[in-house]
Amino acid sequence: MDQVTTRVLGLVERHGWNATAFQTLEPGYDYFFHGDDACVAYVDTGGAWVAAGAPIAAAASLPDVTAAFVAAARAARRRCCFFAVEDRLRASVGDRLQYLSIGEQPVWDPAVWPAVLAGGRSLREQLRRARARGVRVREATAAELASGATREALRAVTERWLATRGLPPMRFLLSVELLHLPGRHRCFVAELDGRVVAFAGVVPVPARGGWLLEDLVRDPSAPNGTGELLVDAVMRAAADVGVGWLTLGLAPLAGDVAAPLRLARRGARLLYDFEGVRAYKAKLGPSAWEPIHLAFPPTQGPIASVVDALAGFARGGFPGFGLRTLLRGPTLLLGLLALLLVPWTVLLALAPVRPFFPAPWIKWAWVGFDALVAAGLFRLARRRSAALATALAVAATADALATTAQATWWNLPRAAGPVAHAVIAVACAAPIFAAVTLWGAAARARKLR
Repeated sequence: MDQVTTRVLGLVERHGWNATAFQTLEPGYDYFFHGDDACVAYVDTGGAWVAAGAPIAAAASLPDVTAAFVAAARAARRRCCFFAVEDRLRASVGDRLQYLSIGEQPVWDPAVWPAVLAGGRSLREQLRRARARGVRVREATAAELASGATREALRAVTERWLATRGLPPMRFLLSVELLHLPGRHRCFVAELDGRVVAFAGVVPVPARGGWLLEDLVRDPSAPNGTGELLVDAVMRAAADVGVGWLTLGLAPLAGDVAAPLRLARRGARLLYDFEGVRAYKAKLGPSAWEPIHLAFPPTQGPIASVVDALAGFARGGFPGFGLRTLLRGPTLLLGLLALLLVPWTVLLALAPVRPFFPAPWIKWAWVGFDALVAAGLFRLARRRSAALATALAVAATADALATTAQATWWNLPRAAGPVAHAVIAVACAAPIFAAVTLWGAAARARKLR
């Protein structure tokens, strides 16, 4: 552990009240220190400093540390915001900052977990199913997390779990860093026939005497109820050591959020299931839901602050993140490609042979080819298949090559006017775009086999 990490660890152990406090020890953060007894962990997006939660400081120092961080960001010609702060910062700082609700975090008193189980029939059934399939949970040792077969198994499960996500891996508070500082984490592994199929990573919230269940990662092949079985083990372990406060972290966009955020919650469901995350956590019977906010100086406004916060999560900036999303072949995009190919195929069928095609058989070959590809895309959007994705990727690549060749040899010499050139450009670009997306979908599907 380097000197900076050691210093931040000491502050977290003294003043780590926010659920996010221990996560700030993970790689990728910069630190703003205020005196000897306070700091703010943040990422620099190039346009803003995005803080991970509230300042790590004594409650009485929060106003001074917050003001100093805002001033330092301004001096560095950066905007700033504090992502995932709780009501304690709002009560301390008041109107020096503005606040936008971005979701809620569920909290439990582990001592009453048996009562939650007693009142949750469906939850008990999930536990029964996992146990009946042979899933067993144990706590991994620090030595296992540091090196060896268990560590590699956790890494493999993480890779397979990430492959099921609609979005590529993110940084900031959403990165999976269970293997960083293994002696400081607690890790509960679910095993089936001696093979790790899921795990739960827990970090302390020292100033609260609590725990954050930071990572709940499940292999796609894990039996139903495995996640619930892990939560049950964590709750019981927490109760055994006297932990009185436990959270599973933020359920983003849950609860009473502003109308634009409610619209985003509905519109982005094919890439991230906000409502499903909230429903899963609610099923576990939390004692309460605590509001979580994005806090920012009044001078910069909510829109810029939300964009800055999103940039904090996007590795490599928005263009790079968008490209990585494309290369994963997300289901939403596969469905969109299938839908767009339908009117395109109809237009091909209705188009005259001359001047678009050298011969009638070439036209109808394109129509039949595109119809088959559209059918394959619809099937792939419903059910992932590495073989089908690869076949469609090969077909799209061949389509791109053949279309470009025909455009160069036949269409461009006969094109007249900007509309004709635009149609040719779309005809060439579309299969290239589809091929890139489908090769990404094929690679992602192979990880899940």
